[in-house]
Amino acid sequence: MGKLYRAISADGSAFAEVLDAKDIVSEIERIHKTSAVITAGLGRLSIAASLMGYMLKGEEDSITLRVDGGGPSGLLTAVADSRGNVKSCVANPVVEIPLNAQGKLDVGGAVGSDGTLSVVKDLGLKEPYVGVIPLVSGEIAEDIASYYATSEQIPTVCSLGVLVNPDLTVRAAGGFLVQLLPFADEKCIDIIERNITGMKPISAMLDEGVTPEEIAGMLLKDLDPNELDTASPAYKCDCSRRRTERILISVGKEELQSLVDEGVATSVCCDFCGEKYVFTPDDIKKLIEEAE
Repeated sequence: MGKLYRAISADGSAFAEVLDAKDIVSEIERIHKTSAVITAGLGRLSIAASLMGYMLKGEEDSITLRVDGGGPSGLLTAVADSRGNVKSCVANPVVEIPLNAQGKLDVGGAVGSDGTLSVVKDLGLKEPYVGVIPLVSGEIAEDIASYYATSEQIPTVCSLGVLVNPDLTVRAAGGFLVQLLPFADEKCIDIIERNITGMKPISAMLDEGVTPEEIAGMLLKDLDPNELDTASPAYKCDCSRRRTERILISVGKEELQSLVDEGVATSVCCDFCGEKYVFTPDDIKKLIEEAE
């Protein structure tokens, strides 16, 4: 499980949320068998989704982030609930490209920057909220900050990081969001900018054993932060056989009948966790009856 911590300044003008996501990103690598740069890219997007999902109010609310940057990774998707639990998938889990100019994994090169970030919030209303912005860099964190500034008019600093070992296991992973409320004054802004400038990358701090609580304290230093809450989000897929049955029913009786006519079992694999659900022709016949 991840370790998530939230704090707010004493005057309520600044908010910080920090997540240690090593366990979450390790599960991504285990399930999807991702190459190092995809572990980093999909890991970053999943961390962002978890942080953003935990800010949702309703128990059944969810958020979906999609990045389509035109790079070799193809489409990246991450879905989180209001407890910060997240699941994710990527079109191409194995991409091998050179390191970037800084000698680090070139997430922007794998994801691409000629495309969009879409944010879909399902808040239990008739229609979900959808925000779509052009990608800034494909490095994910800058794109998340740009989304908040453009679509929600909330000044936001976002940092996301994943360290991958030579054997492709995850060494450290995490991220933070810092947001300013409308009444934040220039002094508060200056303090936060100074605090962030003096900090190491989030993945490096977590690798050194710095806790989310300590990182939040650094972010809100000199603003007398108070703890809001803590959580333990996880990589969690909510697929089930019944949910898969409903998806099959939605394709229509004609398509289902064609599956029956083929006379072989139909296998449906979940993109998020790899679980396989097998339906015999007799199973499909029962679904046709339900569709009537």
